[in-house]
Amino acid sequence: MQEFDYKVGTLLDDMGKLGVISRVIRSGSLEIDMPLIKWRVNYEVYYQDGIISIIGHETLSRLVEEKKVRVLHIPKDADV
Repeated sequence: MQEFDYKVGTLLDDMGKLGVISRVIRSGSLEIDMPLIKWRVNYEVYYQDGIISIIGHETLSRLVEEKKVRVLHIPKDADV
């Protein structure tokens, strides 16, 4: 378990692009043969331009820390 997990519905500003976490993919829950994706917490981010991206928890946390991604809103409800 990660120290802090972002929730579904978290609103992000990713270098000027608006995105929302649309799904949290827990480690081992995705049927895929890519070990890097399979054994960590990942987030599916849906952007305003229709792009969907899967980003790892550690990467998202680092980008937030480096202020390349800003968290605009975290919903109070766990799973929207």
